[in-house]
Order: sequence, then structure tokens, then C-alpha cells
Amino acid sequence: MYIYFDDEERVDKKISAQMYAAAALCAREEDLDDDRLSLSVSFVDADEIQRLNREYRDKDAVTDVLSFPQFDPYEYMQDWDEVALGDVVICEERARQQAEEYGHSYERELIYLFVHSCFHLLGYDHETEEEKKVMREKEEKVMTELDLRRG
Repeated sequence: MYIYFDDEERVDKKISAQMYAAAALCAREEDLDDDRLSLSVSFVDADEIQRLNREYRDKDAVTDVLSFPQFDPYEYMQDWDEVALGDVVICEERARQQAEEYGHSYERELIYLFVHSCFHLLGYDHETEEEKKVMREKEEKVMTELDLRRG
């Protein structure tokens, strides 16, 4: 798995390592070879994520994370070295607020948002209760493997 950070020097090494581990676990959960996959991660402020949310989702509100999938199973089946999953955009300010609100660490919230977004990139959604249940189970499995459980 290769992760392209918008500003790699700004990303804490521990967070970066956990993101790599999380992305690999998400890919393996789908029986994908994580060595062939890549994605990008950007950290933005509240104004920027609201602009993106408005532009791409017609929702004029600040959100915690946005996912822009590119993954195409056909491309994955080809003999290409690298297959892009898509882009993850995280609002750090919102992640900090939610960590405080939910009573856990910023690190746990940030990694959870990243895992959540990875599953969106892999084709999961939570529009229905059944979809939400399946996605949450996958997220919790990865978070448990990373030893970042709730509470």
C-alpha cells in the first residue's frame, strides 16, 4: 500500500504508520493485495471541507471526512503495478472536536475516520441500516486489530 500525503512532513510518524497498517487491513479484509494499492490523504480546515462537501455532495456543511473513490475492480485484475483506490480528505478540526465529544483520543478518531473512508473507497456505504451494519462491522474489526477499540 502506498499513501500519498498532501504534506508528508506535517503528518506525525505514528499516525502515518497507523494509516499504512489500517489501509493494509482494509484491503486484506476485501482479499486485495495491499502491495498493489495506493490512495491519497489530505488534511484540510473546516472551510475547505465545507467547500468540497458543497461542491461534490451538494451539502453546505462542515463534515469530518470525504471519500472520492477511484477503485475499479477491472483495473485491479489487470497486471498493473499500482491501482488507485481514491482520495481521502480529513478535517482535522472536526476530528479533534469529535474525539473530545466521544471521549477518546484524537489519534483514535483520526484513524477511525481514515478506516471509514477506506471502506468507502472500497465500495461500501451506509445509506441503509443493513449497509451501515456491514460497514461498521468491518470498521470495528480493523480498529480492534489496530488496538484502537472504542472506550
